[in-house]
Amino acid sequence: MIDLTNKKIALLMGGPGSERKVSLKTAESVAEALRSKGAIVVEVDVTGPDFEVPGDVFIAMNLIHGTFGEDGQIQAILEQRGIRYTGAGVTSSRIAFDKLLSKERFIGAGVPTPLSQTYPLDGSQPLAISLPLVVKPPREGSSVGVHICHTQAELDAAFEDAKKFGNDTLIEDYVAGKELTVGILGDQVLPIIHIEPVEGFYDINNKYPWMGGTGKTNYNCPANLSPEVTKAVQEAALKAFRSCGTEVYGRVDVMLRDSDQAPFVLEVNTIPGMTSSSLLPKAAKAVGIEFPDLCAKIIELSIAARP
Repeated sequence: MIDLTNKKIALLMGGPGSERKVSLKTAESVAEALRSKGAIVVEVDVTGPDFEVPGDVFIAMNLIHGTFGEDGQIQAILEQRGIRYTGAGVTSSRIAFDKLLSKERFIGAGVPTPLSQTYPLDGSQPLAISLPLVVKPPREGSSVGVHICHTQAELDAAFEDAKKFGNDTLIEDYVAGKELTVGILGDQVLPIIHIEPVEGFYDINNKYPWMGGTGKTNYNCPANLSPEVTKAVQEAALKAFRSCGTEVYGRVDVMLRDSDQAPFVLEVNTIPGMTSSSLLPKAAKAVGIEFPDLCAKIIELSIAARP
């Protein structure tokens, strides 16, 4: 394991996107973990491209979820400045963050994924997927703007909300089943987590109760699945991760269909949450990787990916 004693590490946190509060919470946890490893932590609150990073940092740890942090923008800026950073690179970040681009990669690599279409919100093309279906902004995270629609009224409301995020949206076939997520650390596939919201689906209300959400979610790690299903889910997750060219670490969200236990990959998260309620740390802990060691491992793998 890499020795971080007296290494100056910049934590890039916040960001201008809808997941700013989550990123700030992630940074609190990571700062404490890195200081326990002896690192010198410099917190950098990023609100746009004009952020400043000290010139003598060992590495910048990118903790910005969603827009600007996960979509390749901040990675490009850091590379232009010659600053080493953690996580996925410019191209793989852009592909994984854009649900339309990642869907193309999934299909091309034979990754099982729900039937989908890109739908222009001006209604200029017919809707090819029947209810029930899922409406998703193509370039948002933390389930922001996601709607599961069973009725025409719900669909109309979802389309109206989707206009906040762009001129088109992603429509997916609804898969009824278990919500799963699979953490990946280098070439290591971590134990599957079964996510069980008490009500509804795993939206931002259920993900982050500390942000004022009223939801409650139960997490089962490792998920109670047969060895055969576990293998199928983990293989699908790793194939999806690699199809986007993702480096270092990430988390892959999967639906497990009730009717036949078939996995369907939804998306690849290149900067998963690292808060007290986050899923990647839960999965890592299940195989004996404590949180400070997880942070150090991410730094170690990042340096190996971009020496």
